[in-house]
Amino acid sequence: MAGVGSHHPPEPGEDVKPFTPEETKEIVMSLQQPAVFYNMVGDWPALHWNVEYLSAVLGGKTIQFRIGLKTVDLAPQFETSCSYVKATLDEFLAWSCGQPSCLSGPFRCYEYSKYWAYADYKYIARIFEDKPEIFKDVRWSDFGFSGRTGKDSTLWIGSEGANTPCHLDSYGCNLVLQVQGRKRWHLFPPSDTSFLYPTRIPYEESSVFSKVNVANPDLKRFPQFKNTTAHVVTLSPGQVLLVPRHWWHYVESIDPITVSVNSWIELDADHEARVEEAITRMLVCAIKSAENPSDEDLWLNPTEVEATSHETNLQYLNKAVSAYFSCQKTDVPEQAHPSSSATEQRTSTSCKRKKREVGCEPESCRLPTHEFGLSTFTAEKLQKMPFGPHLVQVLPQSQEISSVGATAVRSDSRDLLHENDRGHSGRSHCTKKQLVMSNDCDKPAHQTDSDGSPNASQTALSTNDLLECVVNPHVISLVARLLLERARV
Repeated sequence: MAGVGSHHPPEPGEDVKPFTPEETKEIVMSLQQPAVFYNMVGDWPALHWNVEYLSAVLGGKTIQFRIGLKTVDLAPQFETSCSYVKATLDEFLAWSCGQPSCLSGPFRCYEYSKYWAYADYKYIARIFEDKPEIFKDVRWSDFGFSGRTGKDSTLWIGSEGANTPCHLDSYGCNLVLQVQGRKRWHLFPPSDTSFLYPTRIPYEESSVFSKVNVANPDLKRFPQFKNTTAHVVTLSPGQVLLVPRHWWHYVESIDPITVSVNSWIELDADHEARVEEAITRMLVCAIKSAENPSDEDLWLNPTEVEATSHETNLQYLNKAVSAYFSCQKTDVPEQAHPSSSATEQRTSTSCKRKKREVGCEPESCRLPTHEFGLSTFTAEKLQKMPFGPHLVQVLPQSQEISSVGATAVRSDSRDLLHENDRGHSGRSHCTKKQLVMSNDCDKPAHQTDSDGSPNASQTALSTNDLLECVVNPHVISLVARLLLERARV
């Protein structure tokens, strides 16, 4: 990292960013601990993307909102336990402000004091497809990713309490720009994976969920959670958070309205991760599809359109293995490296939830290295990082520092919820639950069994119990390596 941040800091009023694009890219690709960038996006037009502005740009276009309850519960509120409505941003604004017009609108069944709404995972390329000029408002080229704009990004709009269950992303690292309001991020290192009780039910490609509600953990059921090392940071407008590869994260909106934009940066290690994901998908679909349909267990996340067939999953596995071998090089790098410039310039986010589309395989790469739960990032490299007022490390709670912008972001360890009745509820399995895809007034279903494992009245193991073991990330990693060895012969 020699030379990073070596040029003089910007003087007041001087329009100079603290790091060059090349320096910033090196930080993003090298740093394997979460950190916040300051003073990097002050000239981005996207900083003006508050909900009022976006509403004017979209006009009367409707988008889908996920609806959840603001109640403290011991189980995570997965997407399978939420309701869904389609509404305009004007209607969302009116609802969040408590206007009487909401009594007859799409949010009429959901009292603002009891529910939150989240328009999450909205691909900017899709919702603004008729206004492509807006893509230029997001300039990831300042972070060293030439050609990456809003077209390669995702938009998130939420009300107070809106949250994303704790999970890790199988692919890439993540850059997150906060635009409006504040969000609180709870991050856990890859080494904490076993303490977070990973699960693939509900199944969503590239997302490994935690069975623990980190905002209100059930330590009787998940006693190892107490061994986790939480890194907590409140992200404010104008700040950009780096979420390194395989870091767990739980995210909550803490202001009345929040807007953020993110982009996933592909890494060479994703090629082996895609093989692992193909194995996981094949096993989950095979085992869950064999269950009695009358069980009505919503094991497939709403983001997954359908349970793909065994033939399709096998093709996906073979394509992933072929892509892995086609990307091998003689020299093995120390850690995950950026993909080629051609790969960087294509829409990486289009492969985040629709990973099996043609063209999602990177065009060129280096041999990935893979060590799930372990980091090759040394203390020596960490010491060379240019931490300071423009790059602030998110420290563990036990090492928190009160001065934001000095050398670490303060970890707000206990301020998870504003009130006792603000939180997260829901279960991973919703018996006889009907997702609301229209304006019907169905309420989210909530169950007494959070993860499908046997309760006091059950004596037999379920298929979910089997899956918890079979598709455990560590098991899948071993299976992938054995499979690749077999394919290499």
